[in-house]
Amino acid sequence: MFKILKRFFDFCDKDDRKRFYTSIVLSLLQAIFEALKIPAIACLVKAMLENNVTKSTCITCFVIMLVSIIGAGLVKSKAQMLQTEGGYNTCANKRMQIAEHLRYLPMGYYNENSLGRIMSVTTNTMQNLENVATRVVMIVSSGLLSTAVITVMILVFDYRIGLILCIGLVIFFAINNVMMNASSDMAKRKLEKDTALVEKVIEYIQGIADVKAFRLTGQSSRELNTAIDENEYANSGMELKLIPYMTLQSFWLKAMGTIIVLSSVLFCLSGQMELLTCLIMIISSYLIYAQLDNAGKYSALLRTVDVSVRQAQEILDTPQMDISGENISPAHFNIEADNISFAYEQKKIINGISLDIPEHTAVAVVGPSGGGKTTLTSLLSRFWDVDEGKVTLDGRDIRDYSMDSLMKNYSFVFQRVYLFADTIANNIRFGQPDAPMDKVIEAAKKACCHDFIMQLPDGYDTVIGEGGASISGGEKQRISIARAIMKDAPIIVLDEATANVDPENEAELIKAIEELTKEKTIIMIAHRLKTVRNADNIIVIDAGRIVQQGNHSELMKQDGIYRTFVKSRQEAASWRL
Repeated sequence: MFKILKRFFDFCDKDDRKRFYTSIVLSLLQAIFEALKIPAIACLVKAMLENNVTKSTCITCFVIMLVSIIGAGLVKSKAQMLQTEGGYNTCANKRMQIAEHLRYLPMGYYNENSLGRIMSVTTNTMQNLENVATRVVMIVSSGLLSTAVITVMILVFDYRIGLILCIGLVIFFAINNVMMNASSDMAKRKLEKDTALVEKVIEYIQGIADVKAFRLTGQSSRELNTAIDENEYANSGMELKLIPYMTLQSFWLKAMGTIIVLSSVLFCLSGQMELLTCLIMIISSYLIYAQLDNAGKYSALLRTVDVSVRQAQEILDTPQMDISGENISPAHFNIEADNISFAYEQKKIINGISLDIPEHTAVAVVGPSGGGKTTLTSLLSRFWDVDEGKVTLDGRDIRDYSMDSLMKNYSFVFQRVYLFADTIANNIRFGQPDAPMDKVIEAAKKACCHDFIMQLPDGYDTVIGEGGASISGGEKQRISIARAIMKDAPIIVLDEATANVDPENEAELIKAIEELTKEKTIIMIAHRLKTVRNADNIIVIDAGRIVQQGNHSELMKQDGIYRTFVKSRQEAASWRL
């Protein structure tokens, strides 16, 4: 229990940890105020036993009780405020830390971990901590502190009852420890099923078009329903399995109170304890039960808190790419790859590639599917770090650059465009959030998307759906090109930007790309002949190696993959209906 509490506090940021520690101190003060009820009652009972109840006695008891109630209320209010602030701030800060940490993880992390798992940590896991952890941690801490204060007071009044109480507490914590161990696997299973449910929901929504097209609605629904049922079973199963332990804890606390009452009465009847002390012990037994019962019940959820903290910390502990380089502004934008190699899960993807891309030239990367084209461009732009060799920009190893200073030099237009659920203007100015509207419009015009934007209900203020769901593929591509034009980076990486565009949009898109790539260093993955043939250098990648290299004319004279590629495209283009 104490290890879990410590792990949670260590997980919190410094300021939030300070809030929690302050609230614990205040909880201790609250426990002291609550304990003041005992001497107040003792004072009054003593006067009654001595038949000496005076106005002064009543006022004294009333003042002590008033101080106890008001003091405990004020301190509790402040402690709860600090706990709430600490809990929400911790989760908000950790969400931002995780998001920032994810920015600099190698792309392999996203291959090994599903989107659903990552989303589950940033949503379900953080929500568990946000809604559950704060209350659980503080109720348990407050209950333990109150119990400790009352135990000390009982030991002061009568050490024999104090020893009985200590023995009872040892048994209580033994039961609680068994319950905590029982909840360990269940808490892990609960969060696993939470994650699985998020994964299935995302998979179902993202693949809804294919589900309908292939008439898999029933099958996919069954898989989703199974995930929902398993999640329900894991959550309800955890509750049901813990009920017997909670019942046993509660029963033992009541039994312990009964033992203290009986022991006090027996000591009193045998003349070994004064009646006043006996009455104080009886009253104290109920105070202990009330405080510790809440702490015991909520402590069952500490395992959920612990697993949630571990899941979030696992992401934060995942080694980032080394981003602590220098803030370098290159004078030239020539890129070189010197005998680079890269493997993923022991499979060699890039094997000893050397490449020279002078600035203001265009290099096209072609080759069979799975040959390593996308991986090569990812290595050249440091989405991955090479295993062997090095990639340089203006003669400096790109690992010498800080990540932010390196990314300033690159703009990307991917085959699969992602737009955010925001206005079109904000999507275009994504790389420059403070860019004025006239710059946004200028970039949109260069990207040939101004006209269709103005036809939308709210023009540039039109809010598009998540992922750009409310506009066509060609329109999304042109907005992404406008975004790249706005950034105005000297190096452009194109991942077959026209591959999935209809013929009506292709002409506009090609114009936009020509505007984007003026006087730039260009790296493009291409499958279309018209995109490739004008490149200054064409490299053909197969099985992670460069098997051919040259311009279009040179490669057409060679018998190899490129000429086969061109002929297949020409034959496909000659078909007519």
